[in-house]
Amino acid sequence: MATLSVHQVRHRYLILLGLRWLPVGLLVPVFVLLMQERGLTLAEIGMAFAAQGVLVLALELPTAGLADAVGRRPVLVLAAVVNLASVALFVVADSFALLVAVWALQGVYRALDSGPLESWFVDSTLAADPEAEYERGLSQGGTAVGVAMAAGALLSGGLVAFGPVGPFSALTMPIVAIVVLQVVGLVALLALLRERRPTAGSSALRESIAEAPRMIGQAMGLLRRSRVLLALLSVELFWGFGMVTFEALLPVRLAEVLGDADRAGALLGPATMVAWLANAGGAAATPLLTRRLGAAPAAALLRIAQGVTVVGMALLAGPVGVLVAFVVCYVVHGASNPLHMGLVHRQVDGPYRTSVVSLNSMVSMPAGAAGGIVLGLVADRAGVSVAMLVGAVVLVIAAPLYLPAWRASRDGSPAPVGAPTAAASPEPPEPATQPDTSAPVSGQPGVPPARDGDPTTGAGAARR
Repeated sequence: MATLSVHQVRHRYLILLGLRWLPVGLLVPVFVLLMQERGLTLAEIGMAFAAQGVLVLALELPTAGLADAVGRRPVLVLAAVVNLASVALFVVADSFALLVAVWALQGVYRALDSGPLESWFVDSTLAADPEAEYERGLSQGGTAVGVAMAAGALLSGGLVAFGPVGPFSALTMPIVAIVVLQVVGLVALLALLRERRPTAGSSALRESIAEAPRMIGQAMGLLRRSRVLLALLSVELFWGFGMVTFEALLPVRLAEVLGDADRAGALLGPATMVAWLANAGGAAATPLLTRRLGAAPAAALLRIAQGVTVVGMALLAGPVGVLVAFVVCYVVHGASNPLHMGLVHRQVDGPYRTSVVSLNSMVSMPAGAAGGIVLGLVADRAGVSVAMLVGAVVLVIAAPLYLPAWRASRDGSPAPVGAPTAAASPEPPEPATQPDTSAPVSGQPGVPPARDGDPTTGAGAARR
């Protein structure tokens, strides 16, 4: 199999990333309103959604270790099949138990999907050119996610406005469209994602699977050796909790302001489209932010800014004020994701990249589940605005956790944490790096030097 060029890898990565997030764009504006239409309270929606977080917590690291051991392609294919089953069930799920099952399957999917595509892109880029700066592709990935989400949201709003068709309500129509798009995405994944791995029979496959727990343990060991990585992953605890405000509570807040859930659902389509285009613009602006401020200081300031935008959503009167704050929130979100994931990627080298990316996602998903339950209860008892204010405070609390990464960049720490390459690694073994307590990447084989002014960008929206 011929090696793909850097351009080919980037092109395929952006196509697959867009197809992965286009269906999410259809889902985000309507999923809470649809669950309310089917009789669930906000607290029950939070509990159903928590099933996703619990499954991610249980499976994130095993599936990441499996992807590092047996390959990213088979794990991504399995993820796509599970997601298709989940969305198909969502079309007909009309009870609390079935909706819990929907989100439990989503948890399995998110655990399988978190990390392999991004890791495939980074490793395939470096295999094509060890001197390539993969940050450019990761930044473009953030923009692609924003555009795909925007297109999906616009389509979602159009389908809701079009109205019910046959047995499907207006709010169910976007879910039906997602089923079709998931089939298209699965076909594209099988056609475009190529991975160079050793030829493996059944015994070699069993050995690779058995290798997964060791790779997980090595990835966990990175947290003990790197204060920077530990702090960055801790950011996700607060970020995951606070994101419930604009991912789940904003549609309810808008319906409250408008006094009509269907009208809110139709309006959220174009509004979310604008928000995700703004998100893409924020992602594209990350190189400028890193040149002016440095990656870690910019990331910290954006955590504070996002909290302020959530306060605006909670307190501004009228739909225009709420939606303006919503759009600005997504500008900040789009810039934050690449900065954060760039900082995470620069703390790890070797074959454990997927496991570390999944560790980052693992802590955010249970935090989001907790946020759904806690903020849902607060919303039911004290009002949606109060719940959003609580979430805003939690978002701001994460800002100081970027200080270790900022200090490390100023100190010029020499190397990322890493571990010896596993036998089943897709690329030839790299020299092992020494444990490091606070190190960004600098001077490692195949990784660009870390400078505070460099655009440390990533596709962190893939875990949102």
